[in-house]
Amino acid sequence: MKGQEWYQTAEVAEAYEDKRFSDGGQLIDEREKEAVLSAVGPVEGKHILEIACGTGRFTTMLARRGADIVGLDISPAMLQEGRKKAHAADVADHLEFMRGDAARLPFPDDHFETVVAMRFFHLADTPASFLAEMRRVARDQVVFDTFRRFSTRSIYNWLLPMGSRLYSRVEVERLLNGAGLRLAHEEHDFVFPYGLYRQLPDGVATALRDFDTSIMGSPAGDHVASVSYWDARI
Repeated sequence: MKGQEWYQTAEVAEAYEDKRFSDGGQLIDEREKEAVLSAVGPVEGKHILEIACGTGRFTTMLARRGADIVGLDISPAMLQEGRKKAHAADVADHLEFMRGDAARLPFPDDHFETVVAMRFFHLADTPASFLAEMRRVARDQVVFDTFRRFSTRSIYNWLLPMGSRLYSRVEVERLLNGAGLRLAHEEHDFVFPYGLYRQLPDGVATALRDFDTSIMGSPAGDHVASVSYWDARI
């Protein structure tokens, strides 16, 4: 995985949400949560695994809605932040955080109804093997996102020290077919890359988002989006 050592430091974990999901980054957080809830559907009582759960943004959100959820991450520091979040939301007894490797998930086949992986595949060095492992432990559904090739994300990638893996639709379809998954639903969004939103104060970011949304609502929208949300079924 790209940036694995960087990702596991306590300093990064402690500042992770403030740097990514404050100011204009709140718009990203809201949209990602909307995408997950839209894909997963009714949550209460559903047995869910979140891979690369980080600070528990989605794990805690789903637990608050009644999911039986496990959040798995390779970083002890990120998991510690996730536990703090769960305690603050009063759902610590409704979920479990585990340290583990997404390449070797410590669960039997078909153990979860749904497996979710957000902000994961852009760092994956062997996406096919990761997706196959997610498929192995999922009984019904796998939900994940990717950054799109041939979008503004390609330009933004030049500015990043370790870059991101970008995917065309053909590449995603190939991954799904290889893992024995079928695409049930897809959503595409954000003409402008996440990094731009994170640099802007709330008011400016909101105005940009309104413009962004108007473009996404046009016939060209799906062709210029920088992010895709995929809902795949067994």
